[in-house]
This record gives sequence, C-alpha cells and structure tokens, in this order.
Amino acid sequence: MDVLVVIGDDPPPERLLARATHVMHVPAGDLTPDVVAQLRTRIPRQVAVVGPDEPAANAAALLHRAGLPVALYVHDDHAPRAGLDGVEVLPLADARPPMQVADSLLDLVGDTPLVRLDRIGRHLACELVAKLELLNPGGSVKDRPAVAMVEAAERAGLLGPGGTIVEPTSGNTGVGLAIVAARRRYHCIFVMPDKMSPEKIALLRAYGAEVVVCPTAVAPEHPESYYSVAARLAAEIPGAFQPSQYHNPENPLAHERTTGPEIWRQTAGRVTHFVAGIGTGGTITGVSRYLKSQNPAVQVIGADPEGSVYSGGGGRPYLVEGIGEDFWPDTYDAAAVDRVVRVSDRDSFLTARRVTRDEGILVGGSTGTAVWAALEVGRDLGHDDVVVVLIPDSGRGYLSKLYNDEWMADFGFLRAGGQTAGDVLHRKAADLPVLVHVHPDEPVRGVIDVLREYEVSQVPVLKAELPLAMAEVVGSVQERALMERAFRDPSVLDRPVAEVMEPPLPTVGSGEPVDTAVERLEAATAVLVVDGGHPVGILTRSDVLGFLAQRPPS
Repeated sequence: MDVLVVIGDDPPPERLLARATHVMHVPAGDLTPDVVAQLRTRIPRQVAVVGPDEPAANAAALLHRAGLPVALYVHDDHAPRAGLDGVEVLPLADARPPMQVADSLLDLVGDTPLVRLDRIGRHLACELVAKLELLNPGGSVKDRPAVAMVEAAERAGLLGPGGTIVEPTSGNTGVGLAIVAARRRYHCIFVMPDKMSPEKIALLRAYGAEVVVCPTAVAPEHPESYYSVAARLAAEIPGAFQPSQYHNPENPLAHERTTGPEIWRQTAGRVTHFVAGIGTGGTITGVSRYLKSQNPAVQVIGADPEGSVYSGGGGRPYLVEGIGEDFWPDTYDAAAVDRVVRVSDRDSFLTARRVTRDEGILVGGSTGTAVWAALEVGRDLGHDDVVVVLIPDSGRGYLSKLYNDEWMADFGFLRAGGQTAGDVLHRKAADLPVLVHVHPDEPVRGVIDVLREYEVSQVPVLKAELPLAMAEVVGSVQERALMERAFRDPSVLDRPVAEVMEPPLPTVGSGEPVDTAVERLEAATAVLVVDGGHPVGILTRSDVLGFLAQRPPS
C-alpha cells in the first residue's frame, strides 16, 4: 500500500505498518479537507484505513467519495457496510489455519539454544555448554539490548519517525541497531575504533548505515575518540538519539528479562557457573542478576583481555575486539561478578580457532576469551557442576584477522617450522635492553644519546612502557634521516621527537621464517619483531647476517 491512514490513538498491527510506504495518523472524526488534499498530492495507488471500526469506516467512505482508491481493514468482518460501496473491506483477523511465520525479524531475537562443548571440554569433569548468541538474527548477543534500547526510546519520545540513531560501537551493537532501524525506518550513524575488522565496517554499510572511523589509541575523553565523536554527532544532528549502550539501563535489563531466564529454563535450574566476556558489562550484569535471584550460589565469571580495566589493567590497547574497556561503564555492576579472569590475545585467538576446528562452531576472538576462562574455571569443578559460557558472535567478521594465517603470523601468534625471526632475536647481544626505544615527548638531543649509547641506528617511538601493544608504537627515529634533517636545520635538536619521527618500522612475527625477515629487510634498515601482539625487539640486516654466519654449512 502507498499510504496507511491510522484513525485514533491505537497502534496498528505491525504487518500493516511494514507494508505501508507512508503512515498518517489522524484523530477520530478529524479527517479534514487538508488531510484529503495531502493524500491526493501523493497520487496513491491505494490508501489503507485502519482504526476503530465505525470511525475508520466513516473515514474510508469520505476518502472514497474524494476519488481515492481505498481499502478498509476491520476488526469485525460482519459489521454493517452501508456507504462502503467501492471500498475494499478486509479483515484484520485471519480465520485460516495459522502459519509458523514471524511478523518481523525482530520477533526472532532471543531464545538461542545451548550446545555441549564436549571436545573442547574433554578434560573437564563438569559439563561445559555454550549459549549460542551467534544465532540471533544479527549474528550476536547485541541484538537483545539493541531492540530494548530503541523500544524504550520510542516509548519515552526520544526517538521519532525519521530520526537518526548515533552510537559508538565495535560492530555488533551496530548491526542490531541497524536491523531495528531498517524495520522502523531510522537513519543510522555508527562510530567505530580503527582496530575493527574491514568486514565489520562493510557489514554496517551494507545495512545502509554511515560509518565514522576514529583512532583506537586515544583516551576516551579525547575529542577524536569514538566516544567523543559519537556524542558530538548526536548533539549536532536534529532528531538524533544516542542509545549509549555503556550507560543505558535497558542494556542489562534486556538480559535480566530474556537471556538469564532462558539459561535457567534450558539448564532446568542446574547451572552452577556462568562465564561471559565483559564489554559494556550489560550481558554479564543482567544475566547475573537473574540467575542469582533464582540461586544465589551461582558463580558468575567475567573473561577480560589483558590491559582492560575489569581485570586490573589501565586500559592499554589489545587486539581482541568487542570486549574489555578503558573506563568503567554504568551498565557494569562489579558486585554482580564473582571473579574476573584475565586472558591474553594469544590465548583468546588460539582458543577461538580450536573451538571452530574441534566443535565446528565458527566463533570470534571474544568467544576464545570466554571459552579459555571457562576452561580455567572448569578445571577445579566436579561432575555435578554445569558451566554455561556465552558465545557472543560468529567468526564471520574476523576472516581477515583471526582466521587469516598471514595476519596471525605477522602478530606473532603462529610459529613456522625451522628457524624463525624469534630465533634471530634471541641470539642478539645479551647486554642490550629488550627493546631500545624513545618517547614522543623526549627532546631529539636525547635520542642521539640513546643511539650512541646502544650503538644502534634506529629506535621505535613508543607512547607507553613495556610490555606494550602495537597500537602504542607511534613512529621511529632513524640515524641517517635524522642526521640529514639536523644538518639542514640544527634547531630540530631542541624539538620533541614527535615532530621529527618517521612512520613505525615494518614488523615481522616472532614465529615467521627467517626468510620473511630477510624479505622485509630488503626495503627497510630494520624490522620490529612482534610476539603475541606485543613488540619485543628489533632486527637489523647485521643481526640477520650474524645469525646466518653462525649456522652450520648445509
């Protein structure tokens, strides 16, 4: 239908709203000539009318007399039809046998199944089962709070027809919101950190959303952080609404109302431990509140990346996506969590690959984090214990990273056979620090002292101390380029390193073959060795030559 005219205040059936190109709400008995004229300007092929039967019938008759093609939807199929000649009258109720068909994709959110992880958990005495949130329509657990937050905003009048949803998101919440927006005809703008996989960005754009990418390695309060940019856009755009998943109470409430009760019902109340990654904290908080209301003895365990604040970190960068934080969200209730297990990027990624290959469930890195924590917890449990681990999303969004052997090797998560870049690094002179480096705010004169003291020709520029993540490597200083620049302009010696540094050195994974290091040294004077996502040292051509010279002749 071209236009749906809703008479009165009662909401029309969802299926009629979905079929209408335009919706017009008219108070009962207030179908004025202006309304009729407005309808005529659309040159509709069909105008559908719905509402209380008598006022709706009167409106349909008036519109038909005005020359418009009209269909009237009625509650009582046997109501008098005087004056409705030429009007198509259709029943709202369907007396035929019901079909098992959802009215909307949103009706399929939730009720995800449990599955045993008997292969991954083969060495555990307890039962290990997974809550498959990846089977939600949008592919993740975030569909649940997305629907809840939008519906709450609509009830509160914060989001109206034609409005814009603006949200900082690592991808999954964006997909959930994009699905709701597609059904409710909202525009979406999502702000993401630059560490997100290309697939996630492409997926949001496929739903018609606008995506704004911001740097990861800045503080949350920085004007370029994805939190700050989202807040600015929400304030600037008329009719914009920011769900604020980190602060919106509907986030944990969605899980308290749905996910927690499902787990309790599906395990027949036998669940003893619940394990989930902590992102906004909404999932683990909401599920915990429900499960502990049923049985206070249920243990709730959070799985957290190294560097995240939940497990005692300072918010340092890490590679796992979608969980962990560098601040404390309002949606996280620390009192609802009994224990937090810290998990490295290496353990997260390798465990995720194990789950995929052993169980046939394609999962993301955050699932690896949660499953690793569940295995850690399960080691001390007995036959009567039931551990439920939440699988938040699929691995389809991580094919270019987690499931790309080249990417994994570049970050030092995989080891090739034979001699590797890590072997070369271990044979370097033992009297050197692990990684000679400088910081962006140091004066250039100090860098020259470092180059002389350690007899090196280049140093990386780091914005933090060791151990550090790749995102904290911000540049490099190389002796030859610095010399040329200082010769032309001696004043650079008194400037901070940040003003003269060059791009970061190319990298090589610690487990990659020596051949790979040699190839990369053909185009650079040095490479940065990365192990488990952490820079651990530098290799130069001289280092590789020295290593090769020590090898026995073949």
